[in-house]
Amino acid sequence: MSLVLLSQAGRAPALPLSVKLVDAAGSVDLILQKLLRVLPGQRYVARAQWCGRPVLAKLLVGAKAERHYQRELVGARLLAVQGLSTPQLLAHGLREGEGGWLLFEYLGGAESLWDAWRAVENQALLSADQQAVLADALACIAQMHAKGLWQADLHLDNLLRHNGRLFVIDGGGVQVETAGQPLSRAKVLENLGVFFAQLPAELTPFIEELLVHYLLANGEHALPLEALLKEVQRVRKWRMRDYLRKVARDCSLFAAKVGAFGLQVVRRESQAELQPLLNNLDLLTEQGHIYKTGGAATVAQVQLQGLPLVVKRYNVKSVAHWLKRFWRPSRAWHSWVEGNRLHLLGIATPRPLAVIERRWCWLRGRAYLITEYCGGQDIIARFSNYHDGSPPETELLALDRLFAALLRERISHGDFKGHNLFWDEHLGRWSLIDLDAMQQHRSARSFARAYARDRARFLRNWPVDSALHQLLNQRIPLTPAVGSAD
Repeated sequence: MSLVLLSQAGRAPALPLSVKLVDAAGSVDLILQKLLRVLPGQRYVARAQWCGRPVLAKLLVGAKAERHYQRELVGARLLAVQGLSTPQLLAHGLREGEGGWLLFEYLGGAESLWDAWRAVENQALLSADQQAVLADALACIAQMHAKGLWQADLHLDNLLRHNGRLFVIDGGGVQVETAGQPLSRAKVLENLGVFFAQLPAELTPFIEELLVHYLLANGEHALPLEALLKEVQRVRKWRMRDYLRKVARDCSLFAAKVGAFGLQVVRRESQAELQPLLNNLDLLTEQGHIYKTGGAATVAQVQLQGLPLVVKRYNVKSVAHWLKRFWRPSRAWHSWVEGNRLHLLGIATPRPLAVIERRWCWLRGRAYLITEYCGGQDIIARFSNYHDGSPPETELLALDRLFAALLRERISHGDFKGHNLFWDEHLGRWSLIDLDAMQQHRSARSFARAYARDRARFLRNWPVDSALHQLLNQRIPLTPAVGSAD
């Protein structure tokens, strides 16, 4: 296959795939074995075989191929020339009107720092293991900054640990101010803001402590903490806006079909395994284990190839009910957005996998939300033996952590009964479900009112005179004070 044909191959061409690379020296076949990242019609990143050796191949096609190729090439060369650890560029080429390619040494068995972080993210805040991952990342970033470089698309996936060394990848995101000269303080703060904004917000109080790992490798500038925190907050807000736009459109994360006669958005990595359920949604829902039926919603657990999922179907009860609902986003859509919001914020909730709205000329009817199954006990069952005592401290600390996150992000649940809070044994956290009424508030005053209702509803799960009620009433933060300016 030529690069021109590859540009028309779509998101999932059949593998293995032979691509012919042609330059002035002749042609050679590149065998794509596993796709790692795809932007259809633009970019294909794959593990491949070239001249009998494994390589990491970046193939750039389409109208922007030359620009992307030059950016990748310049970035890869900058990293190498400045002495930073980066995979060796083995071959590259550009053919006008067809596309370009860059072949790098393949680091077999390498682990991204993102995978390393995922393995320790549920430990106690700033545990030794977490510090080790973040220290490695910050030291590597500091080395780049000391050489005048920075990663515009800075994230832990662009740092690979291999045989005890840390490698910087993705030259396309590498920018330079003055090669070989330390980066200016403004650029340092901007880039570190991007890095810290991707970490859980609950680590914010520890940023000053974490900065020590950066300053040990690059002490060129004094870094004012207040300015850095402002940059972190700015980037966090941008990331949330950007992510919530993606949950409504076709992109690398989500497969979306939106039209006058229906809406369907599916998490792309789960699309293939969900397809049998999507093809027979009502039938499999009715055949599943029903938790709730009739009225406004039907909730069922569905087994899909041995994997338990939850389907929540939002019914249309009557013509009057339809007249109230057809003109506004469905509750399924609202729950989809809020579930993805919590997912990005690091607040535990069953991962939303798909949302579907039935439509007729844009008028909404029945809707569905599919999520992962949360198999733990709800908090009422979990604390049932502790009405006159104290639950395990680890579970109380997890509850403290949840309420602190809701306060920090100004999020109200809207129906904070105990059956909507489940213990996730794997994460060691409390997981929120039933997000139909969830809201992130812009106004401190409206959040304070909503939080007060949530807190009161949560405490009503236990008798007022019980020791458990009194304990939780003491631990759970009171309604935040609101000044006259808010």
